[in-house]
Amino acid sequence: MPDEPTLAYGGDIMRALLGVDSLYRAESGDRDGLVVLNLDTDGRYGGDAFEDYAAARKRFEALRTDAATLPDADRRLYYDQLCRSTLAFISWREGGMPFEEQLSNFLHVPAAPALDAELDELEGHMHQLLDGMGYEGDLRAQCRRWEERTRIPANDVPDVLRNLLQEAWSRTEERMGAIPAPRSDGMRVAAVSGAAFNARCDYAGRIIELNTDPVLTRPALKHLAVHEGCPGHYLQFKLRETLARSGEAAPDVLLSVVNTASSSVFEGIADAGLAVIEWIESDDDRLHALMNRYRAGIGTGAAWRLHALGWSVGDVTAWLRERSLVGGDGWVEGRMRFLSAPARAVLIWSYWWGERVVSPAWTRVRPDERADFMRFLYGRMHSVDTVGMFQA
Repeated sequence: MPDEPTLAYGGDIMRALLGVDSLYRAESGDRDGLVVLNLDTDGRYGGDAFEDYAAARKRFEALRTDAATLPDADRRLYYDQLCRSTLAFISWREGGMPFEEQLSNFLHVPAAPALDAELDELEGHMHQLLDGMGYEGDLRAQCRRWEERTRIPANDVPDVLRNLLQEAWSRTEERMGAIPAPRSDGMRVAAVSGAAFNARCDYAGRIIELNTDPVLTRPALKHLAVHEGCPGHYLQFKLRETLARSGEAAPDVLLSVVNTASSSVFEGIADAGLAVIEWIESDDDRLHALMNRYRAGIGTGAAWRLHALGWSVGDVTAWLRERSLVGGDGWVEGRMRFLSAPARAVLIWSYWWGERVVSPAWTRVRPDERADFMRFLYGRMHSVDTVGMFQA
């Protein structure tokens, strides 16, 4: 249960974030906004009315000072970083900011793409695994044959994903406890085309928008079922909503905010889901886990070339197509739509950093501590620096 100062602070910072979101939407025309989801459906926490960004800056400077007085060390650090993220976002909107500074100040991760050595290591692991599975040739040829064997025809993809969502729900309840909702509350599937994402969780509408342009394999759909459903984004939002309403979480868990300190862990919880519910069952699943990390890495490489090095869209697209091993042109085109949006460009780093901090934190927890850790993980907002600060 959060202490009273943290509960009060959570309400204050929630109102301030909603105020910045209103300013940003008004001056930018970005309909998705900075706050992309607000679960305060009762309107209990109205946004602060800021006259301009200068007023918002003054408020967040005061909130940063207040964060230092909170009782828990992880809350002091997280809220300090959240305030710094928002102050940086304000500076970006007021006068611009180099891409490298956006990356380090919004997400609090190193301002650099995945290293070539890291990508080469992932390629080596995939090549070795595919060798053991009996695939011949270089890595590209192996991946092409593997993808052809495991792909799901586009017309069948929605039904396959629906079935996998049901299995993910069952496995989550078996391993993590009862989900505080009936199955009828779970996510439905809507196929889309031409999107800037592989899949997107519209929690408010209980819809997973699934981009069917990329080639999709069964292991990829298992990952998406877990990432967008349980124990990923659906469960994240459902538990946040439930805990906030019972007073067991600070009110700001009701917000989903992009370009901020919590972005990486938000994606990391979803990406670690297959391991958490013990659903990595085969070499196909193990290969896709490596591929998922690899594709996040090359996504950072593409974004860096486009926004930090100034490459043309055509040159970056060609580079990404050369490095991509599965997914076809549909995947490349979707990634480029994602990376080309200035207001979302740094977010690809949240996929690169998220799982690498969440999975080790989960692994360190003893089985008898897991219930408490899950409440810590799902009932508080976290940065890459606070997710490992759990104490039983």
